[in-house]
Amino acid sequence: MARDKLTPKIILEGTRLTHKTDIAFALNEHERIVGPRRYRYHSPLISAEWCGFSPVPWGTGLINYTAEEEPRALEAYATWARLFELLPYYSWIVDRFHLSTRAFQLEATGHAPDFGWLEDRLRPLGFHVVLCTRRPDTFAAARRDRLVVSGNPAQYDDLSMFVAEQELLRKLAHASSLPVLELDVSDDDVAGSCDRVADWLASTGGLWAPAT
Repeated sequence: MARDKLTPKIILEGTRLTHKTDIAFALNEHERIVGPRRYRYHSPLISAEWCGFSPVPWGTGLINYTAEEEPRALEAYATWARLFELLPYYSWIVDRFHLSTRAFQLEATGHAPDFGWLEDRLRPLGFHVVLCTRRPDTFAAARRDRLVVSGNPAQYDDLSMFVAEQELLRKLAHASSLPVLELDVSDDDVAGSCDRVADWLASTGGLWAPAT
């Protein structure tokens, strides 16, 4: 039976300072999301934020690619889609994906690829989007916490960029054909956020593979 096995497929989207990566790691060990863990083992947690196109830190990748790299980025998205299709009965947690790419490219170039074809492949697999947001007045405190550990603190200098990107991501998420939960993380409660995601997935059937 499909519901005997937990196979959630979650895409976490959001601007910086919205706990996406913290939540991704926590969801990947959350008993209601992936089942009880008697010991720790590796489970897929991937990201379009990996800067794998260039040999420098914080280089280009699936989100911030150059115009010349766009065919490569789209091929990589198609490759991920095919891998998901080949392994449909497993949990996949994705820390930033196609909506982040669209948002970055729209802001940087005014052009963004149409990922309707990608969502058409993700939807039958049961992918759900969690859009992490926070109130604009909470970004400053979040930045102070991040600067303690950041290896690239300059990226947090202009908080207005994050507020603007958050609004753009909202618009893109509302236009998505995938199920979307907007998750307010202003309270910085990662555990509570994961519980809210679990509640939502349980209510939508997103914890299990779609019936075929």
